[in-house]
Order: sequence, then structure tokens, then C-alpha cells
Amino acid sequence: MHLTSFLFLALFFVLLWPLHLWHRRHDSLAPAVFAGLVLGLLFGGLLQLARDWGAVPAEVLPWIAVLGDGYVNLLYVLVMPLVLVSILAAVVRVSNSQSLGKISVSVLAVLLGTTAVAALVGVAMAQLFGLSAEGLVEGSREAARAEVLGERMGRVSELGVPEILVSFIPENIFADLAGTRDTSVIAVVVFAVLLGLAALGVRRENPEQGAKIESAVAVAQVWVMKLVRLVMAFTPYGIMALVAELIASSSWADIVNLLSFVVASFVAIGLMFLVHGLLLLANGISPLHYFAKVWPVLVFAFSSRSSAATIPLNVETQIDELGNSPAIANFSASFGATIGQNGCAGIYPAMLAVMVAVPMGIDVLDPLWLASLVAVVVISSFGIAGVGGGATFAALVVLPTMGLPVTIAALLISVEPLIDMARTALNVNGAMTAGTLSQRWLGASLPAAEEALPD
Repeated sequence: MHLTSFLFLALFFVLLWPLHLWHRRHDSLAPAVFAGLVLGLLFGGLLQLARDWGAVPAEVLPWIAVLGDGYVNLLYVLVMPLVLVSILAAVVRVSNSQSLGKISVSVLAVLLGTTAVAALVGVAMAQLFGLSAEGLVEGSREAARAEVLGERMGRVSELGVPEILVSFIPENIFADLAGTRDTSVIAVVVFAVLLGLAALGVRRENPEQGAKIESAVAVAQVWVMKLVRLVMAFTPYGIMALVAELIASSSWADIVNLLSFVVASFVAIGLMFLVHGLLLLANGISPLHYFAKVWPVLVFAFSSRSSAATIPLNVETQIDELGNSPAIANFSASFGATIGQNGCAGIYPAMLAVMVAVPMGIDVLDPLWLASLVAVVVISSFGIAGVGGGATFAALVVLPTMGLPVTIAALLISVEPLIDMARTALNVNGAMTAGTLSQRWLGASLPAAEEALPD
């Protein structure tokens, strides 16, 4: 290892100490997350400058990634146990299955409804900024990306709506708990619901045995949530490492070359955050209070680019900070990681469709064409967004369905990571908004046992 690499790594680990002291001083996670974000920005900027001057070898970033990627891996470990136990506990504590149906319908209505709005926002921003596929240059990276997209098209072409729905049904629960399929999270949710309904049947037939099952599930939930909170304690340090790696590895030249698309994307994402805020406000919930509670989750989603990895932090924040019931928190976080993602499945494919359609002479403001696009976007968001590389897969479904070429998805590869971070934050916020609105609409009708998480 170079001496300069060693010195920069030493500086990075030295900066972890004041972050640790700051974290210990505050009961809330938010101040420590903000401190980790600031330190990550500063250290990443320093690394970027040093790399531009040739003063820092590339070997520094993999060592920083050990902390950031290690933290993300720990969160991935939590996802399946958390989803299984929490959904199971939520079902076991209800007195009937009607509450589960109401929660599912409410959450899905918000997710899919806001995705339709996101598609319209994407169309409007593409038009406002005059975005077009004309003039985009294909380099070696873009050509390689086009080959990968060609391979993925074969996989996506087999994914009709019936196939997507079937993939939600678990075939081997142990394989799904290992996350071997793109739709494993939803499959685990379905299995947990069925297992919970079976427990309710046992409770009706044999109250004594049912009480034992309910007690065992409650203990398992307390155990898993304690594990979640242990891992959550590492959030500030994981954020610092992820942000530092992100800033240090960004290509500002590529961002400048596609600046109009980057700006249009961020404006569209910002507008959808505003839509979420207005929905909350219209239902008597203060957007300022809401965002003050959830911003650490959004920072992690932005840094990690993973809705699935954010599920544990999402659920904990909904329950502890927003006061949502465990059932609603877990259903909205799980569904929101795979269905109706506003950023990846809403804004992105709609913007790409307009950028390709305009040079082909299609009137993108034609009501029939626009309605068709929104319908296709909403349908494709029902499961496609849960596949790895969700935004790309959503585009690979939407564009051919609308009779448009998919090559444009390869031409934007250089700025994809930057925009994907903001899209992921929007996706996660959409899930938390769906949970918060569902709590407001259904909270009074939920059984009292669902209102609180066991300590």
C-alpha cells in the first residue's frame, strides 16, 4: 500500500472517533446521521481533489467500501427475518383478516396512484427541458451497456403481468428467505400472511395453543427488532463511508455532458417529494414534522441506492418516529420496495419514452398516447421495480410496449448512479408516505393490539 493511501485511510478512521463521540451524546439517530453525511462529503471531496492531482491511488476506495458495503450487507441480512417475523406478528395480533385487506388496498392505492402522478411529472419535465434522444453519443461504455440491455430484454420479454403475479407466490420458502429470486421479498410477505392466518385458525380452534403461538411470535419479534436496533447503531458510520465513496468516485465531466437530463430528473424527483408532502398536508399531517422524522432514512436510501436494504430502517422509523402500526409499517416498507416505485418505475421510464418519442414525430401530449403511457408505467411498476436494476427493467418493459427502442437506456449510463440515488430516496419516501397515510385512514379501525410494538 502507498504511503499516501495509508495516510488517507488513517485520516478516515480518525474522523470516525469524533463521529462516535457525537453519536454517544445524542439519543436520536438523526444528528449523528447528519454528522456522518457532512464528514463523508468533506472527506470524499478531499479524495476527489487528491485523485485529480494524482496524489491518491485507486486502492483507497475499496478499503473505505469495506465499512460502507459491510453496513449495507448487514441491512440485507436483516430484511428477510424482519419481514417474516414482523408480518407474521401483525397478522397474529389481528382479530380478522379484513384489517389486512384494508391495509394492503390502502398501501397499494397510494403506491400505484403516486406512480401514475410520477409518470405525468416525468413527461412534463422532459417536455419542459426539451429532452431528446437526438445528439446523445454512444461511446465504449454505452456500447457495452447496450449489449447488456440486449441480454436483459430476453429476460424481461418473458415477464408478463400473469408471470409477475405468479412469481409473488412462494414455491420454496427457504430459497426465498435466502433472496434467490427478484421477487423474494413479496413471496416472504405472502408466506408470512398465510402462516399468520393459520395461527388465527389455531387460535379459534384451540385458544390455549393459539396463545402459545402468539407469545412465541411476540418474543421472536422483540428479538429481531433488538437485532435491527443493534445494526442501526452503525448507520452514521455507514453513511459516512458510503457518501465519501460516492463523492470520490463521481465523474463530474459526465454529469456536465448530460446536465439537462440530470437537472430535469432532479426537478421531477423534487416535485414528487412535493406531491408526497401535499398528500400528507391534505390529510392533516404536517409535512415539516414528517420530513424531520424520516430524513435519516432518505439519506441512507440516497447513499445505498437500495430500497430493499432500507427496509429495516424504514420500518423502525415508521413505528418509532411516525407512530405507524407495525402491520402498516411492514406492509408499506415491503410493498414499497417492489411495487409502485415513484422514481424508478414512474419518472424514469416516462422521461425516456418522451425522449425517444419526440424525434420519432410522436405527439407525446396526445391524450390517448399519454393515457397509454401512464397505464403501461403503472402496470409495469407492479413487480418489475423489484427486479435488480429496477429502473432499467421498468424502461425495458415500458419502451417496447409503447413501440419505442430501448437504446437510450444505454446512453445515459454515465449519470445513472447519481440519478438513481435520488430515485431510490423518492421510492423509499413513497413507501413511508403510503404507510403514514394508511395509518391516518385506518388507524382508528385497527385492533388495539396492533397499535404498539412490544418493548
